[in-house]
Amino acid sequence: MKPYVWIPVALVVAAPHVQAQQNESRPDRMVRATIDGVMAAIDNDPVAAKGDADRIYQIVQQKFLPNTDFMLTTQYAVGKEAWAKATQAQRDALFKQFQTLLARTYATQLMQIRGQQTQFKYPPMAALPSSATDAVVRTQVVSGGDTMPIDYRVHKTDAGWKIYDINMMGAWMIVVYRQQFGGQLAKGGIDGLIKYLAAHNEANA
Repeated sequence: MKPYVWIPVALVVAAPHVQAQQNESRPDRMVRATIDGVMAAIDNDPVAAKGDADRIYQIVQQKFLPNTDFMLTTQYAVGKEAWAKATQAQRDALFKQFQTLLARTYATQLMQIRGQQTQFKYPPMAALPSSATDAVVRTQVVSGGDTMPIDYRVHKTDAGWKIYDINMMGAWMIVVYRQQFGGQLAKGGIDGLIKYLAAHNEANA
């Protein structure tokens, strides 16, 4: 059984130094820079612009992953009890495989929306208190005449705001994967889940 394919339609890119300083207090700016940046990177790359899957995946690795905290995502998706029992080597392996799954899924979605005059909209976000360490950034994706709201949950790290969860069509990514991972953990434990994810990634490489 294939893992549930989560489709994060809009994330990605490291902002310039000045923008990064602004991003420390404005997570919505980070999300917007991420979305606009990844699309610009694809449009300006002659190979990626033609829909080359490998090149788009490379751009996702370079531009998307630095703005995420998928180690935290992995921890929450696996669950507190299983994570506590996992060795550091198992945690690292889970993170590697899960991050690969999410990055490949995102790259696939970018290929699907390419050429559909997709637009990204950013509703105004209320100012956060200086003590805030977690926030939800709301966006809208307009593609093919349809509008889809997508929310990003971010948290503040020493390196700035990072995306760690996504809400699409009313379902948070971590909740979806936690339900799926629970079944795999019950059948094969941590090692079984690692093998499950690795097999899926290999089949879709």
